[in-house]
Amino acid sequence: MRVALIGCGAIGTALLELVQADAGLQIVVIVVPATFADHARAACQRLAPQALVASAVPQDGIDLVVEAAGHAAIAEHVLPALHRGVPAIVASVGALSAPGLPEQLEAAARTGGTQVQLIAGAIGAIDALAAARIGGLDTVRYTGRKPVHAWAGTPASEAHDLGALTVETVIFEGSAREAASLYPKNANVAATVSLAGLGFDRTMVRLIADPAVTENVHQVEAEGSFGRFELTMRNQALAANPKTSALTVYSAVRALRSHVAPLVI
Repeated sequence: MRVALIGCGAIGTALLELVQADAGLQIVVIVVPATFADHARAACQRLAPQALVASAVPQDGIDLVVEAAGHAAIAEHVLPALHRGVPAIVASVGALSAPGLPEQLEAAARTGGTQVQLIAGAIGAIDALAAARIGGLDTVRYTGRKPVHAWAGTPASEAHDLGALTVETVIFEGSAREAASLYPKNANVAATVSLAGLGFDRTMVRLIADPAVTENVHQVEAEGSFGRFELTMRNQALAANPKTSALTVYSAVRALRSHVAPLVI
């Protein structure tokens, strides 16, 4: 399978490291903006020397697109690929909080007769949540707890002196749509939970800066006609990006491998 990888940052580079020896998978193109081309070429030379560095997904010769570049890449690269009938895996699920974008992805995939897959990323039990939605969900709440430094450069750093925090501090409480908009690099999990469950406006989110934790802690609580479940995950952050859980990379690799594996669960 000939794969175009969109993005060669922390997630893209880690993905390349994990799949470089996979039989049946060929990363033939790495799509990056011109300003990042030198970095991408260095990563290619080490991890995917056969790959071409380009500014767009080629019109032909690609069997699958994997997005790991951030929200803007979905409109710029994923939508056109879907229109051409090329299936896609999307890691930047938080982008789908933008009004109309989920519908655009669905319409593009339908036009191209293909499919777009949203990875579970840093959270588990998405299959259970999506199944529970069929029977009827009443409430879904997501709580994200991360070390203080993981919130640097976000609106939390404007409202709080993060370096001075000595106790856990709620930096946001509201809907998943608001969370994904204000904290796009931290709230992909909230978006994923929303899309699997009650949607962006009915999923409640709480984000916490906690100087006592060293992991990214994700908690999902759901209740409905199926019963009730609570899930807590304590994820190690990606070494190259403390805002991202390492499990996000593993989730993308799993999704990629599922396209060539003879047995998938």
